[in-house]
Amino acid sequence: MLRLLRFLVVLGLVGLGAFWFITRPGHFGPDALVGLSGDVARGEQVFWAGGCASCHANVKAEGKDRLVLEGGRRLPSPFGEFVVPNISPSEQGLAGWSALDLANAMHFGTSPKGAHYYPAFPYTSYTRATLQDIVDLKAFLDTLPPSDRANEPHGVGFPFNIRLSLGGWKLLFFTDKWAVTGALTAEETRGRYLAEALGHCGECHTPRNPIGGPIRSKWLAGAPDPSGKGKIPNITPGKLTWSNEDLVQYFTTGFTPEFDSAGGHMAYVIENLAMLPESDRAAIAAYLKKVPAVE
Repeated sequence: MLRLLRFLVVLGLVGLGAFWFITRPGHFGPDALVGLSGDVARGEQVFWAGGCASCHANVKAEGKDRLVLEGGRRLPSPFGEFVVPNISPSEQGLAGWSALDLANAMHFGTSPKGAHYYPAFPYTSYTRATLQDIVDLKAFLDTLPPSDRANEPHGVGFPFNIRLSLGGWKLLFFTDKWAVTGALTAEETRGRYLAEALGHCGECHTPRNPIGGPIRSKWLAGAPDPSGKGKIPNITPGKLTWSNEDLVQYFTTGFTPEFDSAGGHMAYVIENLAMLPESDRAAIAAYLKKVPAVE
């Protein structure tokens, strides 16, 4: 009986060790960005495409104040309340970060200290971003106004506050594979990159299972609002029947073909998309037509 107990303890320790090894936070090697240099102008386009200001600027910020990425916005969810961090170039934000730190955060959901980030930070989409775009984004972020606003802890209770468990979540749901595959034109491919990687449309518009994993068979088919109020719409061709021209107009002005206007968080998304070239807005529209229809 004693031998059996010892065997079970050893087996349990080996299992825990294997689980930790398999689910440990990922990161790039030190030479991953060798040969890449940041371009501020290109980084600004990545910034708007990635929607950074939508979450990290003050809720009431307008105009140039949207470039002060002080954080503090509350994001409700079924797992607790997440608080968006300061990512301005200050000691409270990204002042001590390298471009490699940002790449590890966006591609692997790993902090500079080697901890898992919660997927409230959409690294599950950003993992598809090119390293050049990340280096360019870091160059632009370094030019923005600093803020000394202190970061606040997330309001997440047990067991979701156990960061190590996020390794298991990543093992189950974290992938860099594209949701829409098959033969795509150059325009549709660009739209897929903007929508699935930088724009992270699937983070809100795709339903999730009880432990927060995206249901990829219902990609962009709509989902309950995390606040518990209302629903985020289905934007597959099974529901969204606007023309490409209608979509481009909506992404530019926020007005629908029925002369309604974008509201809620989508209003921030429109502000970001309006900063991109019209060709990018047209590319997103072309991509949405290729998404498998879900009724």
